[in-house]
Amino acid sequence: MSEPSPNQVPFVRGSPLDILAAASTRANVRRAVMALAGPALTEQLLVTLMEMLNLVMVSRLGAAATAAVGLTNQPVFFATAAFMALNVGTTAIVARSIGAGRQEEANAAARQSLALCAVLAVVLSTGGFLAARHIMTFMGAGPDVMEKGTVYFRLASVALAFNALSLCLTAVLRGAGDTTTPMRINVVADTVVLVVGLPLIYGLGGLPRLGVLGAGAASIVARVTSAVLALLAVTSGRFAISFRLRGQFRLDLGLLRRVLRVGFPAALEQFVMRGGQLQFARVVSGLGTASYAAHQISINLWSFSLMIGFGFAAGVTALVGQCLGARRPDWAERCAREGSFLAMMLSGGVGLICLLLAPWAMRLYTPDPAIVSQGSVALRIIGVVQPAQAAQLVLAGGLRGAGDTRWPLFATTAGMWGFRVVLAEVFVRFLGWGLAGAWGAMAVDQMVRAVLISYRFRTGKWKRMRV
Repeated sequence: MSEPSPNQVPFVRGSPLDILAAASTRANVRRAVMALAGPALTEQLLVTLMEMLNLVMVSRLGAAATAAVGLTNQPVFFATAAFMALNVGTTAIVARSIGAGRQEEANAAARQSLALCAVLAVVLSTGGFLAARHIMTFMGAGPDVMEKGTVYFRLASVALAFNALSLCLTAVLRGAGDTTTPMRINVVADTVVLVVGLPLIYGLGGLPRLGVLGAGAASIVARVTSAVLALLAVTSGRFAISFRLRGQFRLDLGLLRRVLRVGFPAALEQFVMRGGQLQFARVVSGLGTASYAAHQISINLWSFSLMIGFGFAAGVTALVGQCLGARRPDWAERCAREGSFLAMMLSGGVGLICLLLAPWAMRLYTPDPAIVSQGSVALRIIGVVQPAQAAQLVLAGGLRGAGDTRWPLFATTAGMWGFRVVLAEVFVRFLGWGLAGAWGAMAVDQMVRAVLISYRFRTGKWKRMRV
C-alpha cells in the first residue's frame, strides 16, 4: 500500500508538521524543531545535572569509589547497546507511520519492541549479575577498586533490566513526536537517585552508611520508577502511543524485520562505540586510580555538552521521520539543518566555559590537586571541538530518523577505532602524554565523525531511504 500524500493526512493541530504546513519559513522551522527538541533538551539538562550530583556524592567517598563506578558504567553501557536495534528501528518506523497517518502501525511496532526488549533485558541482566567479578577483572580494576566495583556492578545489572524497558518505551514516545512525557519520566526517576541515594550513601536520618552500595540501590529504585511510569504512559490511552498489555503481543515477523533492518546497524554502531570506549577506558585505567578518577569526573562534566547534541538529535530524529512519512523531504532537510545550527551555537558556549572555568568545575567534585589538574587539561581539550561534536550528533540523529543507520555506523567505526583507540595507545602508552593524550585522541575522533556525517547528509541520499 502506498503512503498517502500530505493533503490526505490531517496533521494534529499545533503539532510540528502542522506548524510547517502553515508556512515553512525559518521561524516556523525553528518552532517545529524546538517543539520536540525543547523538552528533550530540558530532559537531558536535568538528567545530566542529577548524574553530576550523584557522582559528586560518590566522589566524596574517595578516588577508589569514583573509579569503581566509572569502570562499572562502561560495560553496562556496552550491554545497553543491545537494545539499540529495537529502539532506533522502532523510533524510525513509529515516526514514519505517524507522519503518514498510520496510527495502528505505530502502536504495533511499539508492542513488538517491548516484548522482545523484556526478554533481552532479563537475559543480559542475569548474565551481568553472575559475571560481575570477571567483568571487573577484565576492566583492569585494581585491588582497591575490585570489591566496590563488583558490588556496584551487580546492582547496576539489576537496574539494567528496568532501564531497558524504560528506554524502549520512551524511544517509542519520542518517535511519535511526544518528547514531553519522556522528559517528565526521566526527571522524576533521576530525582529519585538523588533523594534515595544521599541518605543511603552517607547514612543520613539514622540509616546505615552504605557508600557505593547505597548508590547502586538508589539506581535500582530510580530505574524501577522510570519503567513503571513509562508503562503507565503507553497503556493509559492518553498519549501518542497507546496499547494494552494483555492479548496483543503476537509475533509479527514482517514488522520485526522492518524494525531490525533499520535498527541492526544502529545496534552494531553502539557495540562498536561501547567496545571502543571499553578499550579506551582500559588504556586510561593503566594510568592509575587518580588519573582514572580525573577521567571519570571529566566525562561527567563533558556530558553537559553531549546533552545539547542528544537533545536536539532526539527532536530532529522524530521530525525527519515524520516529514518523510508525510512526503516532505524538503521539510526534513530544513529541520535537520536548523537543529544542527542551534546545537552548534549552544555547544560553542559550553566549549568556552570549558576553556575558562575547567579547574573550578573540577573542584566541585574533589579538592585533590592532582585530579583537578589532570581533569582541567582534559576538559579544555574537548572544549575546542564542541561545535563539531554537536553537528555530528544532530545530523546523525536526522539520518537515523530517515532510516539511514549504516552511515552513522561507518562514521563511528572510523572515528572510534580508526582514531580514538589507536591514538590513545600511541599518545598514552608510547609518547607518555597521560590523560591529556587520551583526551586529545577523543577530540580527533569527534572531528572525524563530524566530517563523515556532514558529507553523508549533504549527499541527500537519506531522503530516499525506505523503512
